[in-house]
Amino acid sequence: MLNSTSVFYFTLGAYFPVGNLRYLYFLLTGLLYVVVVVVNVSLIVVICMNRSLHEPMYVLLCSLFVNELYGSTALFPFLLLQILSDVHTVSASFCFLQIFCVYTYGAIEYMNLAVMSYDRYLAICHPLQYHTRMTCHRAFVWIAALWFYSFVKFLITLSLNMRLALCRNLINSLYCHNYLVVKLACSDTRINNIYGLFGIVLTVVVPLVPILFSYMKILQVCFSGCRQTRQKAVSTCTPHLVSLLNFSFGCCFEILQSRFDMSSVPRMLRAILSLYFLLIQPLLNPLMYGLSNLDFLNKILEFGVH
Repeated sequence: MLNSTSVFYFTLGAYFPVGNLRYLYFLLTGLLYVVVVVVNVSLIVVICMNRSLHEPMYVLLCSLFVNELYGSTALFPFLLLQILSDVHTVSASFCFLQIFCVYTYGAIEYMNLAVMSYDRYLAICHPLQYHTRMTCHRAFVWIAALWFYSFVKFLITLSLNMRLALCRNLINSLYCHNYLVVKLACSDTRINNIYGLFGIVLTVVVPLVPILFSYMKILQVCFSGCRQTRQKAVSTCTPHLVSLLNFSFGCCFEILQSRFDMSSVPRMLRAILSLYFLLIQPLLNPLMYGLSNLDFLNKILEFGVH
């Protein structure tokens, strides 16, 4: 029986031969990564350099864009290497590191969106009290708290996984996946499962409460308010809702891919769905928030001119 300390590498079983098409996939994936980095870094610089954008909403957006860079870097360079490689193996240490990065990215993304929903609730439902109830200092505190919690939570997850005795080293995925690594264990995984359920409640269910509360209140204001109020609510909430739904759908795709038999689905479609929340979200967010917010867009154009 192998324990986790004696497993030196994992084999990724979801890759399949594509022949010379690998160079096309490499080019497209590399181009996507470059666009993600350039767009997110540009928006972060614009927010940091413009004092007029030093407001809670843009502070939260900056955290979101930093997280997109973090999550993209955890996947794209690794994916580019695997596309060109004929042997799809990864060292155990790097595999656990990738699990940590990808899962902290997901937790930070979801909780950041939850805080942003609360910010939109205050801006629409309590506009006169907004600047006293949501300040830049409080936004920084929320950001620090959600990043700290995510890192600590998944450090514990990682330590539990590394203690497991593993019987196999084949991961049926394009990248290292926590659930699939736990499935390789031939030792008792009850503690991992209990902690995993507890973590899901804290990471998913708890942030879902302010999201639902915020949008219930926003809908009440929309139905009872004037046309101008409804237009403001739609313009400020649409990017956030699109981002939230896109990320949720992407996570659902990945959960279905890892937990159920998807052999009837074409391989290429399975690959795209399993990577959806890591490929599309980092590109969608800056486009949605940057292009839909006129003030933000003007600052970007001014920054580009100068």
